[in-house]
Amino acid sequence: MLSVAVVGSGPSGVYTAQALLRQSSVPDVRVHVLDRLPAPYGLVRYGVAPDHEKIKSLQNSLRAVLEDERVTFVGNVGVGGPDGLSPARLAELYHAVVYCVGASADRSLEVPGEGLPGSYSATRFVSWYSAHPDVGADSFARDALEARSAVVIGVGNVAVDVARILARDADELRRTDVPRAALGALERSRVREVHIVGRRGPSGARFTTKELRELGALPGARVSVDPAELALDPAYSGAAGPAGAPAPPAVVRRNLEVLRGWAAGGGAVDDASDRASGGAVRRVRLRFFLRPAELLERDGRVAGVRFARTAPDGTGGIRDTGAYEDIPAGLVLRAVGYRGVELPGLPFDPVRGTVPHTAGRVLRNGVPSPGEYVAGWIKRGPTGVIGSNLSCAKETVASLLADAPALALRPAADDPPAVLRSWGLRPVEWGGWLAIERAEAELGRSLGRGPVKIPDWPGLLAAARDENR
Repeated sequence: MLSVAVVGSGPSGVYTAQALLRQSSVPDVRVHVLDRLPAPYGLVRYGVAPDHEKIKSLQNSLRAVLEDERVTFVGNVGVGGPDGLSPARLAELYHAVVYCVGASADRSLEVPGEGLPGSYSATRFVSWYSAHPDVGADSFARDALEARSAVVIGVGNVAVDVARILARDADELRRTDVPRAALGALERSRVREVHIVGRRGPSGARFTTKELRELGALPGARVSVDPAELALDPAYSGAAGPAGAPAPPAVVRRNLEVLRGWAAGGGAVDDASDRASGGAVRRVRLRFFLRPAELLERDGRVAGVRFARTAPDGTGGIRDTGAYEDIPAGLVLRAVGYRGVELPGLPFDPVRGTVPHTAGRVLRNGVPSPGEYVAGWIKRGPTGVIGSNLSCAKETVASLLADAPALALRPAADDPPAVLRSWGLRPVEWGGWLAIERAEAELGRSLGRGPVKIPDWPGLLAAARDENR
């Protein structure tokens, strides 16, 4: 039997387990999927917006893999860090270990004022409304949502997600699994204007057309775009199709069509109509060619963002024009990308934010390390969509299977969870996770809602221990 540990139960980890189950060259394989959290699914549970039910339904296919009799979920077991197992210790229990730990750190803006109260990473905001237990349930419940205006820096899907949650009527989130503290805070939110700002033009934005259209379909919200900023983008005229203009990629053309409609006034609300509605309309403004230069301060908190105006440089990049624009805001969320975090005990490339590897084999001093592999963002960087993890996992598993004859000669524990318990750890296995699901369903029923996520470590672990309820 080949015994394999997969560290991480998000899409990359579960797809790695799935690829191991589907292969035929090693007929007898056992896979343990480890996670630091007592709940599986990674970013599908803790990163997908609660109103994206179709994407969240991916949990059903991940669940099918984790329920396979050849797979064991082992939650509440961290690897690396001060409280986790070292990679060397974990290697004592399995023939091979595949690390699928993602890229959990946010990229910073590296501008003055970024650390002011009221300035947050978008990931922290997402983790809060997704009930991640590392983020306090009241993280944004006191003063952050007292702001009338918010700035989201970045033009990818995460930026659109957080802007949509800020601009959505909280009553519409009641049918989702958003935790009750977050729902209550969003119900009391005073945010009425959200600016989504990017340093490049719309052709350089990373959002998908589907996400963009969802923003424009929000009840009670209106979206506007400055036509002058669209016109600056060389792809804008190309999308219109004049003779000789290069055709931009299809997704850019579709995005520009949506933006053109908003720029023409199809989704814009003027100040007079906003006042007539008593300020109840939430406004979302997409801004382009503005580079964050400084976060402004008033009374010890963020009060806005000073942006440097940029323009196309004629070679596909941008240049500063020397002009500046201030956008007032009491809440600033940065959504400018992720980066891998070093896992103590594994080699790490600080420039790329990844573990050095060749075809998924971990490299130590340039040489493949027997039994150590990587897949997902920690392997290739934070690129691609959820489906990109399929081919990534298959490549890594192919390398592992090629090494399998030698790996099977290594020692491995007969019952790794039992060994973990003997080391003082308290793993949460599949029955514990099912107990968490039942507890969340019960919590939702008590609130007159569907399942509602438990947002804290004590609550999750207490529910997991009550497997026989």
